[in-house]
Amino acid sequence: MHRLILFRHGKSDWDASYGNDRQRPLNKRGERAAGTMGIVLRQMGEAPDRIVSSTAVRAESTAEIARLAGGWSGPLELSDDLYGASPDEVLAVAARHGGSAQRLMLIGHEPAWSMVTTQLTGGRVAVPTGSVVGIDLDIDDWSQTAPASGTVAYALHPRMFKGWDL
Repeated sequence: MHRLILFRHGKSDWDASYGNDRQRPLNKRGERAAGTMGIVLRQMGEAPDRIVSSTAVRAESTAEIARLAGGWSGPLELSDDLYGASPDEVLAVAARHGGSAQRLMLIGHEPAWSMVTTQLTGGRVAVPTGSVVGIDLDIDDWSQTAPASGTVAYALHPRMFKGWDL
């Protein structure tokens, strides 16, 4: 059994000064959400074994903040292939980077995250900014993912933890 964890980047700052879409940073709410989800996943025992993030600034920042807040020890890799990816391209990234990880986290964007969730589980799950979806896959290797082969283990949004003492 493997678990694919899809983490959508936190809220971005549309008012910030940036050159192109890849350079758009997180806003304060996005930063808080990333930290919250890092802590929540650690407390759930769901810290990823390996993390692969889109190279977009908002995604990479989400990865770094969550990793530090959660004290995750899994290595972080960056992949240009997650920016603007189709569901098949996302799964190809998982196959290339998953290795021996039991819990692989990909950090990226919509609409790919909702589409991948639908493709792997046959059901629709909304993935708003800062949300995390864990999908259980009955596979031995990351290259074996197939449509409707997974089950949603959890779908978490940072607002679920507002006011909690994390």
